[in-house]
Amino acid sequence: MPNDAEILRTLFEAALNAALPEGKFDAVLPEKPKGRTIVLGAGKASARMAAAFEEAWARVGGTCEGLVVTRYGHAAPTRSVEIVEASHPVPDEAGLQAARRILALAREAGPDDLVVCLISGGASALLSLPVEGVSLADKQALNRALLKSGAPIGEMNLVRKSLSAIKGGRLAAAVGQAQLVTYLISDVPGDDPSSIGSGPTIPERIDPETALSILRRYDIDVPLHVEEAVRRNAIDLPASGGAVHMLATPKMALDSAAAKAREFGLTPLILGDAVEGEAREVGRTMAGIARSVLMHGEPVGPPCVLLSGGETTVTVRGQGQGGRNAEFLLALALALKGGPSASAIACDTDGIDGSEDNAGAWFDPSLYDQARARGIDLALHLDRNDAYTAFAELDRLVVTGPTLTNVNDFRGILIRK
Repeated sequence: MPNDAEILRTLFEAALNAALPEGKFDAVLPEKPKGRTIVLGAGKASARMAAAFEEAWARVGGTCEGLVVTRYGHAAPTRSVEIVEASHPVPDEAGLQAARRILALAREAGPDDLVVCLISGGASALLSLPVEGVSLADKQALNRALLKSGAPIGEMNLVRKSLSAIKGGRLAAAVGQAQLVTYLISDVPGDDPSSIGSGPTIPERIDPETALSILRRYDIDVPLHVEEAVRRNAIDLPASGGAVHMLATPKMALDSAAAKAREFGLTPLILGDAVEGEAREVGRTMAGIARSVLMHGEPVGPPCVLLSGGETTVTVRGQGQGGRNAEFLLALALALKGGPSASAIACDTDGIDGSEDNAGAWFDPSLYDQARARGIDLALHLDRNDAYTAFAELDRLVVTGPTLTNVNDFRGILIRK
């Protein structure tokens, strides 16, 4: 029988495999157009999506061209679609230039053309084209402030749309009379297409005052010229952004992990694919559920695994190296200390937890003795938002490198009798 670490890693790999785009396009391909097929896209999974689309399109005799932008280090080999890399989570000049080129390609499309848009998590930062009157430096400053504020991803994306010349359906508007088909890999709670990558092909009319009120709520300073630009950023949007197909979602990933858990003789319980909140608070809450499992056999009896997805947030107060999954896991471990014997893993499915080099981390019941023997104060590391350092020193990081997909966080808590 594999040990806990091996089981947890296998469950994570099952979740990742379910989130890959290969084999997902064939059943949802459009008819070949009379004119060109132009592939546009952005996100951490967009390069792999482009390669998978090319393969599927070639099988039906189609050819394509185009451009997608992905995070540095997340490129994949393609035949004819150009791949550009840019910065995430804070936009940079490379992303700005890629967004301009993508918008220009959309505007070139004619009535006989097909525009295929490939969007995955990370597109909000990578497809960065500020509205007139807002500089890249303005947008970078607001992005940094939002990332540190603890604002949930939905609010962050709403602000990004209000500052953008390409998001919130504006790319769909640029496509004009061409046929538009969008393929998505979801990284957002609820799988709302308008929230994935800030919905460049999903028309959405946003009240600028709502966006500005979010910034004020988190005490983020907004220069007057940015306020004025946000209020001016209203255009006529199309009634529809064309056909939309969801290739992979957090629930698909969790279902795959649950099936794998059953092979190990474990009862899986999916607690939700849209869990949000402060990472450390979510960790403490899930520790309470784990206690109930062991003490009362509710909501499920051991041996079992509690699975969840979604996207937690971290309000940064310390100066450590963190990552929301590592912070969740450290808070969970501390809350379970002296309680139920459990092992757990928490990883970002894109392979990068925050801005560090790991996907996440794992622990088993030997964590506490190991930390004590090494003189590592786990609670102090949590106070400093320094979970990465704690798990690195204990050799409990999960390092995958870029996975070239992204369905957000994966969490598994394994509880035995």
